[in-house]
Amino acid sequence: MKAMEELLEVMRRLRDPHNGCPWDQAQTFATIAPYTIEEAFEVADAIERGDLDLLREELGDLLFQVVFHARLAEEQGAFDFTAVAAGLAAKMRRRHPHVFGAARVVDAAAQTVAWESHKAGERAARNEGLLDGIPAALPALARAQKLGRRAARVGFDWSDARAVLGKIAEEAEELAEATSGSSSAQIDEELGDLLFSVVNFARHLEVDAEGALRRANLKFERRFRAMEAALAASGRAADEVDSETLEQLWDVAKEAEADR
Repeated sequence: MKAMEELLEVMRRLRDPHNGCPWDQAQTFATIAPYTIEEAFEVADAIERGDLDLLREELGDLLFQVVFHARLAEEQGAFDFTAVAAGLAAKMRRRHPHVFGAARVVDAAAQTVAWESHKAGERAARNEGLLDGIPAALPALARAQKLGRRAARVGFDWSDARAVLGKIAEEAEELAEATSGSSSAQIDEELGDLLFSVVNFARHLEVDAEGALRRANLKFERRFRAMEAALAASGRAADEVDSETLEQLWDVAKEAEADR
């Protein structure tokens, strides 16, 4: 654990009130939180890109966020990194009795059920409601999927994916109606309902909605960059051609990907 000890010492030096870094000295839990979220997304991006060198680097950046928060807590006398690690180890042992105890599970699906059962028991012990513990700061798609999954545990759900498709059609029609003279607030609400239904459709298909949209974003970016490269090769830019030309170049980019 020498590397871990070195990292903790680096953090201590950065936060040293006399000889540390002014920027690190000025940080709080609240000011660091956005960076923590950003680093988690950068880890996910490295995974999507299949770049293991980048993943190693981004995991280090995310670990540093954990170390930073733990150091802030230690300075306040609340807890330290050792307590964080010990608490995590204890929780993993508690939630994996089939590995660290006498319980047995037959497959990953059964383990998922057992895992959720353990978490539900922990929430009940804390007198929490079914939807408690889902962070408000989660990306909206991910949070919507978690909300739907939790509600489904007590039977508050559509019967199957086909039923959700019907709900999507219904919400799309309501959105179309809202765009004909309704207030912006009503349009906003109907659009949110439609997105929530689409996320629940993804859940029924066992597709991660956040990941699916992230991959769609990457695909759009990749194809648009290919369009820009094609235009640059002919001495033009995207804002110098008409929409029909852009559409043709988009189709070429799509075909090029299909050929690969």
